[in-house]
Amino acid sequence: MVYISGEEMTHYCMNLILEKWIEPRIDISNWEFYDLSCKSRDDTEDQVLHDAVDAGKRICAIFKEPSVTPTEVQKEKLGLRKSWGSPNGAMRRGWNGITISRDTIHIDGMELGYDKPVYFERHAVGGEYSAGWAKVGSGTLKMEFHPEGGGPSILVDERKLKDDTNMVVAYHNPLDNVEDLAHHFFSRCLADGIVPYVVTKKTVFKWQEEFWTIMKDVFDANYKQNFIEKGILEGCGNDLQHLISDAATMQIIRWTSGGFGMAAHNYDGDMLTDEIAQVHRSPGFITSNLLGKREDGTMIKEFEASHGTVADMWEAHLRGEETSLNPLGMVEALIGAMNHSASLYGEEPAINMFTETLRSVIHSKMVAGEGTRDLCGPSGLTTEQFIDTVGEALDVRLPIETYKEPQEPFEELTDIDMEAVKAMFNDLDEDGNGAISYEEFSKGLKRLGVHPKKLGF
Repeated sequence: MVYISGEEMTHYCMNLILEKWIEPRIDISNWEFYDLSCKSRDDTEDQVLHDAVDAGKRICAIFKEPSVTPTEVQKEKLGLRKSWGSPNGAMRRGWNGITISRDTIHIDGMELGYDKPVYFERHAVGGEYSAGWAKVGSGTLKMEFHPEGGGPSILVDERKLKDDTNMVVAYHNPLDNVEDLAHHFFSRCLADGIVPYVVTKKTVFKWQEEFWTIMKDVFDANYKQNFIEKGILEGCGNDLQHLISDAATMQIIRWTSGGFGMAAHNYDGDMLTDEIAQVHRSPGFITSNLLGKREDGTMIKEFEASHGTVADMWEAHLRGEETSLNPLGMVEALIGAMNHSASLYGEEPAINMFTETLRSVIHSKMVAGEGTRDLCGPSGLTTEQFIDTVGEALDVRLPIETYKEPQEPFEELTDIDMEAVKAMFNDLDEDGNGAISYEEFSKGLKRLGVHPKKLGF
């Protein structure tokens, strides 16, 4: 797979995770690494970004650390030749981006913001992010469209500008891939019992009507009956509902029971998912997965956390102060990229066993009060302590010396009551983390009356 590294606190944290969680157990010699730090982009005149995009298109499974888009102040501080733009646009264009899936992350046994999952599809292209603009004075502004291959031009807009200072902006919303977005969104919602909504401001922004029309047509032709049969739409008239973006901002706060999904244009999706993140504790508990499509139909998936590089914590780290960074969002992204790579290249059993165990260990530590301070308060662990704690638990669940070679499948013995065995295991596994520690084993032997006794001499 492709591994795109960033910088600051999240890069430091991911280096520790690779060193202590991943590399001892997973052969990463086939991973391709690309350094997207500001200095690397500056030194290569952004060639590293183009190389990363090409590699992602070739391999189709990508993990990306948070990266810095430098301001003018950072440009001077870092000695850069220019303020390099956000790499996200180049990635979304290069990978034929369809949608950015941003879903809530849930941990059994821990209350966050939403009780049940919330799914969000943000159109990955178009809108203000690729806008052209100019600062102009008074005069006449015209926008014309000239068809590819010739034909009469179309006057899109003409207006008089009377102010001495104006900002004029032009952008468009590509619609060819909205059908793909719709299939991805509705199939996910149907599979998991999520109520879907489409969000626009089409009552005022008339050009957004077509987005809703495409989504509705795909839903009616391919999914509506299945949603009705599963009873998912009982609370909304057995039909796909449209939400005005203003109303969506209100419902996101109110619908804390979760179980809903939304699909929206690029900018609306960006803003609304930030709101979902705040309701669900923080951006660290939200995924951010870009779905694209190669020309041959192979799905390209890029996984990253929905938060930034955590610059304030990095500054504290550089001052020698303790930090406590929760890496959950980044680890979920890494798990997603590894699982997608395994599905593409035929390594699912071994990789999925590892990623499921890793997720289970992280969640169990957080629930047990051994998480970072955003979850556990002042008694929570530092960045390094949490990574070490999870690493020690992985040593028990996935011993390094045995993990490299897959074990033979476990065969149940016909003369043993396996239900009783399972009940006994669960009784010994007091903290319910799926593993029996030395202390739990010793206490269990004593309870069963089969513990070895000292010989007395």
